[in-house]
Amino acid sequence: MISEKIKIIAFDADDTLWVNEPYYRETEKKFCRLMEGYLPEEQTMEELLSIEISNIDLFGYGAKGFTLSMIETAIRISKSDIQSEIIEKIIVLGKELIEKPIELLDDIVPVLSKLKQDFKLILATKGDLLDQERKLRKSGLSDYFDHIEIMSDKKESNYIYLIRKLGIKAEEFLMIGNSVKSDVLPIIAIGGQAIHVPYHITWQHEEVDNLDMFQYLTINKLSDLIAISV
Repeated sequence: MISEKIKIIAFDADDTLWVNEPYYRETEKKFCRLMEGYLPEEQTMEELLSIEISNIDLFGYGAKGFTLSMIETAIRISKSDIQSEIIEKIIVLGKELIEKPIELLDDIVPVLSKLKQDFKLILATKGDLLDQERKLRKSGLSDYFDHIEIMSDKKESNYIYLIRKLGIKAEEFLMIGNSVKSDVLPIIAIGGQAIHVPYHITWQHEEVDNLDMFQYLTINKLSDLIAISV
């Protein structure tokens, strides 16, 4: 059951409301094929992940930062010998990633329609502002949310800021998302509530070890929210 204390339910967006990570994996594979003359696929993927993570503080999350990291990876593994034609192809990959269609997950419209009858709903997602606004517009879900918060990151401090802005207490806030690292653990740490909805693909940077140490509710799919909200 969702606690009677809850006033606001917040939803993550990418891989919670709509498909996201598979598009990145697809783009990553295409990038590795461009780089196969320099390094095997596995090594290229390792180098790209390392550069992505090192760039987060500068570029944040999202397709633009990912594209810049692909370009930096290409320059590094080619020892600055990469052809301009390959750089152009990488830029095209980035643009194609940004322009991917929005595929909604798991009957999300009926879920949001039902929950909106009893709770204030907000979208709390991290990533590039323009990219996330574009996705939300394409999704057709904007009207279900009373507030949209596009966050630079999802650390405890980011959630504390959001909850203060909303004018509620932490225990009145419920976060729902696919990432334990970003959508669950920070909320639990500040006294809020969280529900994990696993997605079949998780970016390595979002993976968490020793999950048995933490207690939180996990549901198989978003439609399971209907049963526990009654």
